[in-house]
Amino acid sequence: MVILSVDYGDRRTGIAICDKLEMLASPVCVLNEWNAETLADKIVNIANEKRAEIIVIGLPRNMDGSKGFRAEACEELGALVKERCSIKVDFWDERLTTVSAHRILSENNVRGKKRKSVVDAVAAELILQDYIDFRKHS
Repeated sequence: MVILSVDYGDRRTGIAICDKLEMLASPVCVLNEWNAETLADKIVNIANEKRAEIIVIGLPRNMDGSKGFRAEACEELGALVKERCSIKVDFWDERLTTVSAHRILSENNVRGKKRKSVVDAVAAELILQDYIDFRKHS
């Protein structure tokens, strides 16, 4: 099943996708969009183009598991996406994925503007890989 993931940020939103066999998540792009409605349209367009069957939106919970304002914004984006397509929308706990993405990029000597331009797509890739690993083992 082709699954698209979203790492929603205020300025940049990372997009990743997995292959039909759900073996490997790969980054697709980073969308530079601050308007949630326009962003939802772009996400739906990419999902349709890639023939995604599920859209997974990272849900940034607080370390104690509670939801903060950022998680609410992600749920609102999910509602906008659901209004625009018939693709199933799911949410996945994304605690520390951006921190992990920065660590991975540091270990691979990706710095400065290059890091800024890809970190959100790497975070989306980590969200998706965690999601598909969970699906395999449940």
